[in-house]
Amino acid sequence: MSNFDVIVIGSGPGGYVAAIRCAQLGFSTAIVEKYNTLGGTCLNVGCIPSKALLDSSEHFENAKKHFAEHGIIINEPVADFPQMVKRKNDVVEQTTKGINFLMDKNKITVIQGVASFKDKTTITVTAEQSTEYSAKNFIIATGSKPSTLPFINIDKERIITSTEALSLKEIPKKLIVIGGGVIGLELGSVYSRLGSQVEVVEYMDKIIPGMDSALSKELLKVLKKQGIKFHLSTAVSGVDRKYESVTVTAKDKNGSEVQLDADYVLVSVGRRPYTEGLGLENAGVEVDERGRISVNDHLQTNVSHIYAIGDVIRGAMLAHKAEEEGVFVAESIAGQKPHINYNLIPGVVYTWPEVAGVGYTEEQLKEKGVAYKAGSFPMRALGRSRASGDTDGFVKILADATTDEVLGFHMIGARAADLVAEAVVAMEFRASAEDLTRMSHAHPTYAEAVKEAALDATGKRAIHM
Repeated sequence: MSNFDVIVIGSGPGGYVAAIRCAQLGFSTAIVEKYNTLGGTCLNVGCIPSKALLDSSEHFENAKKHFAEHGIIINEPVADFPQMVKRKNDVVEQTTKGINFLMDKNKITVIQGVASFKDKTTITVTAEQSTEYSAKNFIIATGSKPSTLPFINIDKERIITSTEALSLKEIPKKLIVIGGGVIGLELGSVYSRLGSQVEVVEYMDKIIPGMDSALSKELLKVLKKQGIKFHLSTAVSGVDRKYESVTVTAKDKNGSEVQLDADYVLVSVGRRPYTEGLGLENAGVEVDERGRISVNDHLQTNVSHIYAIGDVIRGAMLAHKAEEEGVFVAESIAGQKPHINYNLIPGVVYTWPEVAGVGYTEEQLKEKGVAYKAGSFPMRALGRSRASGDTDGFVKILADATTDEVLGFHMIGARAADLVAEAVVAMEFRASAEDLTRMSHAHPTYAEAVKEAALDATGKRAIHM
């Protein structure tokens, strides 16, 4: 039996980052992964491959719809979808091999197989044969898997999850997306750009319901303009396949039946913690009513030397949240005093335009009774946006009415996913809106919209609006 200071179960962003930080801190470290490649959902069938397809489909749409206005005249472009998928696979392979390199570099033992707790200090890893490993500390980072509805049979052919949507053999003629959250909208955008007729069915009365309502309204308007159809406040009651056709039955807010037909249906109704087969009961580890592993503020389970991070615990299911928690646990094991401000973990939607937010939404501030002021700036008023043709969207900044401290940042527009980092830095150091107005922003850039929104929040002083 091999003994380690730390064994990490799961090699996604949370797991491999935790392993690297543990190794950096001098712990003998092993990481267990059941699949043949490292990187978990994010690198293999999530964040990275979806962004590769989003970029490829965006290039195609620009060639088809926007090149001419830039004076670039080409023949009618044709989507070579197999090549897009091949490129996506190449990106994934490069990225996962990079994780292998990092494991070697940091002298981390990689164990291939399915891990299950034998008891509180020992796991059994099953591959071609079963081997036992013990450790002083364990970090559970097994991530999540797509959820479904109890009456839906995911056949992985015509009724699919995000995993299958990344490797289809053809571009759907019509794609119905069940769920108006981040994953559904991103993948819906991919296929809409490539020529699919896309319709989104959402139970709530708005899309991306966890984000500021102003972002939801603007993104809905933009995606409709791009050709995606929406059925909001609509509850799906059945999904039935007949040969190569799928029928979705639902009821709208008035109780009227809605029937939609397509050749593919993407079920994107969230994700659930993946803990099957872990043998948590053998270690005495408790889970909550939603199947998440229960942890305290130090991310310890009820068994103090067993930690859990990422999608298997409470909070947003985000790769970068898991990464922060991986570092947090490693440094906690080392006796350090790390800290995570969960309010300052940004959320991003990689449609085009991109959507990003961090801090409190306007709805949350109203609910908490916090007096605030809001400033906004439309992207269409920005010189850089007009130059690129990316004029949809806005930046909104929320600041405390008394102290002027920035409490929330919400943006839909070009490069929002990158610009949200400016807000995270400002809010981490408790900057005021006035502080943002006094910082020089290069011209012409999309970032100028951040400064203009801050100017608007500090007394309607925006220069270009």
